[in-house]
Amino acid sequence: MTNAQTWRWVRFGWAVCSVVLLETVLIGGSALPILAFAHWQAALPVHGLARWAVQALAIVPLYVMFALLLLVSSALTTRWLGWRTPSGITARLVDFEWPVLVWGRYLMTIHVVRVLAGPAFRSTLIWSWYLRLNGARTGHLVWVNSLSLMDHNLLEFGDDVVIGADVHMSGHIVEHGMLKTAPVRLGPGTVIGVGSVVGIGVTTGPGTQVGALSVIPKYTTLDGPGSYAGAPVARLH
Repeated sequence: MTNAQTWRWVRFGWAVCSVVLLETVLIGGSALPILAFAHWQAALPVHGLARWAVQALAIVPLYVMFALLLLVSSALTTRWLGWRTPSGITARLVDFEWPVLVWGRYLMTIHVVRVLAGPAFRSTLIWSWYLRLNGARTGHLVWVNSLSLMDHNLLEFGDDVVIGADVHMSGHIVEHGMLKTAPVRLGPGTVIGVGSVVGIGVTTGPGTQVGALSVIPKYTTLDGPGSYAGAPVARLH
C-alpha cells in the first residue's frame, strides 16, 4: 500500500470515528431529560397502575424534548465545526479527500436528526427554523413537509415557499463515482408538489408551481409565475 493510499484510509477512519463520537455525545446529551425523569419517577411514592400512568403520560413530552434538543445541538455543533457541503465541487468519492469527508459527516448528522427528530416537527415552523439554523437560507413562512432534504447549506428558499410531502431535494449528486454539488434556489411563492424530485443547480422564479410526482432535472431554470408538471417537467401555462 502506497503512502497516498494509507493516508486516504487514515482520513476515512478519522472521519468515521469523529462522526460516531459526535452523534454519541449529541444523542446522549439530548437523552439526559429522559434519564432524569426515570431517576425522578423511580423515587415517587406511587406503585402499580399509578406508576404506569406517570410513565405513559411522559412519553410524548419526553420525546418532543429529546427531539428538540437533538436538532438544536446538532445544528449548532456542525456550524461550530464547519461541517458543510462545499459548493460547486467535482470530486472522486474514493479518494476520500477532506471536502468529500466533510460533506459525508454533515449528511450523516442531517440523517440522524431527520430519523430521530424529524417526525415530531416536519411541516412546522420549528422544522423550517432548524433548516435555517443548519445552514439553509430561508424566507418568511416557509413550510417544509418533507424529511428528504439534504445539504441544507446549499438550499435557498424565498418567502412563502411550500415543499410537499416526500419531496427529494439536495445540493449534491453522484455520477460515475464523482460527487458534484450546486445550490438549489426556490423563488418566493414557489410550491413543489408531493413526491417530486428537485435536482442540483435548480432555480425557480417567483410564483412557480410544480405538480406532484414531477422531476426537475439538474441545472434547470423554471421561469415564474407559471405551472409545471411531468418527468421531466414541462410548462403547462
